[in-house]
Amino acid sequence: MQCYVYRSRRKQQTYLFLPQRDDFSQVPVSLLKLFGEAEFSFEFELSSERKMVLAEASEVKRNIQENGFYLQLPPGEEKAC
Repeated sequence: MQCYVYRSRRKQQTYLFLPQRDDFSQVPVSLLKLFGEAEFSFEFELSSERKMVLAEASEVKRNIQENGFYLQLPPGEEKAC
């Protein structure tokens, strides 16, 4: 699965992972308001075997498939979606 990552300009170390570039249609409006302006960071191939720093790739993939997005918060903050 191709994955597109956006960083929040409002909240440091907060990232939104999407399955399609620039398609925020599955992200709740309230979350987008809190997230602020989204800046495209990079894209990569997301597979269950991929090593990620702050999350398990399988968890990210599952959340994207179930919810249409994955929100990564800074270390030490409560996980969301």
